[in-house]
Amino acid sequence: MTDPRTTVVVITHNRRHELLRTLNRLAELPERPRVIVTDNASTDGTADAVARHHPDVRLLRPGRNLGAVGRNLAVREVRTPYVAFCDDDSWWSPGSVAGAADLLDRHPALGSVTARTIVEPDGTEDPIVRELRDSPLPGPSWLPGPALGSFLAAATVLRTDAFRRAGGFHPRLWLGGEEELLAADLAADGWWLIYADHLTIHHQASPTRDSTLRRRHGIRNTLWFTWLRRPAGTALRRTLNLARTVPRDTASLRAFAEAAAALPWILRERRVLPDEVESRLRLLEPAQRASTARHYTG
Repeated sequence: MTDPRTTVVVITHNRRHELLRTLNRLAELPERPRVIVTDNASTDGTADAVARHHPDVRLLRPGRNLGAVGRNLAVREVRTPYVAFCDDDSWWSPGSVAGAADLLDRHPALGSVTARTIVEPDGTEDPIVRELRDSPLPGPSWLPGPALGSFLAAATVLRTDAFRRAGGFHPRLWLGGEEELLAADLAADGWWLIYADHLTIHHQASPTRDSTLRRRHGIRNTLWFTWLRRPAGTALRRTLNLARTVPRDTASLRAFAEAAAALPWILRERRVLPDEVESRLRLLEPAQRASTARHYTG
């Protein structure tokens, strides 16, 4: 069932074992997608291991750690209409990449499709799945799944041209909630984002993950997105709410300090979202405040 519609993009940094497991899984997919790996300056032999064990994989070595922008670099090489992201510690189930492409084929205004995430080795659903499945956002009747305000980069297939026109991942955001800004810009461009319950990706979290750094970046990136795209009143309200609800620790203090230090470029690049997109984001705020699955803001 070779399927030429989708390219899989993976970014990695010092996770040789996890990445090789992911590439082995991707090589077993019946769709046989082309795979592009951006090695973000690993020092553990990751790139050499990929070249040796998976010579068919397109390997990019930018020579420095680009974070999420490593995906942008890979998408420049994509020649298929769709691009599927996964992390070096996650992999797509057989048929799911093709299933997402089928949805994008059938619905020209659909920009992205996010799959159900299964946590391995237990085989349980990630807690975020229930929130995606129960998304409160309204959408047109033709949508083949719940409308979303954002997406999970490790579990999403996007329209390649839509990703490029929206500018990809912002270079300042690095990693940690980096999807929120891009998702809003996709929506501003007229694209719909959905969750598809019949598609699956598996995630076996790497033990080398720095959860404190990721949370710090996630809080900072949430603030940056809020200041870059939300109206002034909403931005102030959301900033105050974050200040009240995030853990009162060094990571949170550093996140707020880093966010505030960037105000000059924030003001230069600030572009408020269209009213229609802003109204959708406001509908999501109660669910976000009640969330037990969003780790970046505590």
